[in-house]
Amino acid sequence: MTTTRTTQAHARKQQWAGGLMLFGAVMLMVAGVIDIFRGIMGIAKDDVFVAANGYVFRFDLTGWGWVTLILGAVAVVVSMGLFQGAMWARISGIVIAALIIIANFLSLPYAPLWSTLMMAFAGVVIWALCVAQPQESTAPTTPGTPPGA
Repeated sequence: MTTTRTTQAHARKQQWAGGLMLFGAVMLMVAGVIDIFRGIMGIAKDDVFVAANGYVFRFDLTGWGWVTLILGAVAVVVSMGLFQGAMWARISGIVIAALIIIANFLSLPYAPLWSTLMMAFAGVVIWALCVAQPQESTAPTTPGTPPGA
């Protein structure tokens, strides 16, 4: 009786972990696609963004557009790996999401609301990728009981 409850609880946890991984992958995909478009805007037309004078972190917007474009493209590739459940993608996803947070912090004066939203997205991705543990696929069973019984 307790084995059945333990197995059901474990199965629910696995479903929750799989859902978090999927959520993190979708969020990283969305953040990556948006960063790709944002990078293209910075590369194609510098006057799309407002220039902030007196800001400590000053960057050329064309160069910043390339950084954002590359981060977005890598985020999209990593999110595709997350859809497959690859461990390299989980680790890379956490690193890319952290870099997205840093990049958006540095662009706060240019687009404060958007940068804050993207930092929140990336924070949720980091949380989802750290919490989910899909590699725990073996359910505890008692000796002599066939798995799944």
